[in-house]
Amino acid sequence: MNTYHINKGVGRTVEFKGLKAQYLFIFAGGLLAILICVMIMYMAEINTYLCLVLGGASSGILIWQTFRLNGKYGEHGLMKLGAQKKHPKYIISRKCIYRYLKINPKKASV
Repeated sequence: MNTYHINKGVGRTVEFKGLKAQYLFIFAGGLLAILICVMIMYMAEINTYLCLVLGGASSGILIWQTFRLNGKYGEHGLMKLGAQKKHPKYIISRKCIYRYLKINPKKASV
């Protein structure tokens, strides 16, 4: 009888066929969206072969891009990339330089 290990450890991320964390959800959501689009095209009586070709090509691109992002950025890479985009490149200070250089008498007495 086969035994399957369900619990892989506390605090470990979800993984399926090498896809980790948010990439797994992007993959599943993308495939679901592609399936819905192909079904809508089929119900709109678009050519069946065109529906199959568009669905197959778009799902292939989705699979390729998801695994490429997973390999390039890793488990937490997309969150780090998003945080890096929000981080300012430089800080603008509009105060006069003299205010930074003058000695504060309260701090000098300490």
